[in-house]
Amino acid sequence: MTRTVVVTGAGSGIGRAIASTLAHRDWRVVVTDVNGEAARSVAAELPNPSAGHESAPLDVTSPDAAAAVASDIAERFGLDAWVSNAGISFMHRFLDAPIERFDQTMDVNLKGVFVCGQAAAREMVRSGVPGVIVNTASMAGKQGRVPFLADYVASKFGVVGLTQAMAYELGEHGITVNCVCPGFVETPMQSRELEWEAELRGTTPDGVRAMMIADTPLGRLEQADDVARAVAFLLSDDARFITGEALAVNGGAYMD
Repeated sequence: MTRTVVVTGAGSGIGRAIASTLAHRDWRVVVTDVNGEAARSVAAELPNPSAGHESAPLDVTSPDAAAAVASDIAERFGLDAWVSNAGISFMHRFLDAPIERFDQTMDVNLKGVFVCGQAAAREMVRSGVPGVIVNTASMAGKQGRVPFLADYVASKFGVVGLTQAMAYELGEHGITVNCVCPGFVETPMQSRELEWEAELRGTTPDGVRAMMIADTPLGRLEQADDVARAVAFLLSDDARFITGEALAVNGGAYMD
């Protein structure tokens, strides 16, 4: 029987890799993104099209929008899993960071996980599905030693804590909730950050990239597929007794 998963922020980067990896593993994937056209494009190119992959535009900060997607998918297919991956970042020195950026970061990165997790869990509880929820946190959700990303750090620490709180309350319904904590992932978001950080440090993007690799014991930048495989594990039966965990997927760049 085909299982169905909704992935947010899946129009590019890590979310796109998650969608592709899960499709390869026989999931029906509902690709969502605030950019509906990007979501449609990803859904159209997923492997195993006979599974019936779909797409939907989704602003993760909107409770009504998240509830509509969760309800629709649960009604038509059954909602087995939800991956809250959507995220944004901006880089500023802490003393210069504008409060509007803080609000944007927290809205998408933390409120979005809360909103979507609540919508998904309500449908799982209503339908009696012992579902799985996975949130994308970050290495920056486990340590504050991350330059120029104070608001991002705060949001991702919040995701780790929220994941634990959700896991604790939803366990009685048979729902597991975990998060993944990627490190230096080679994505379009990271490309922007390389430019920003290089300017703030007075160096070059290649110089920043070399620093990231030097900080990673496995000696390379992380790929989006590395994160996707960890998500696939947490959604699998092999992880059925794991909940409330923040799984480090960073090549050893941070160990706890």
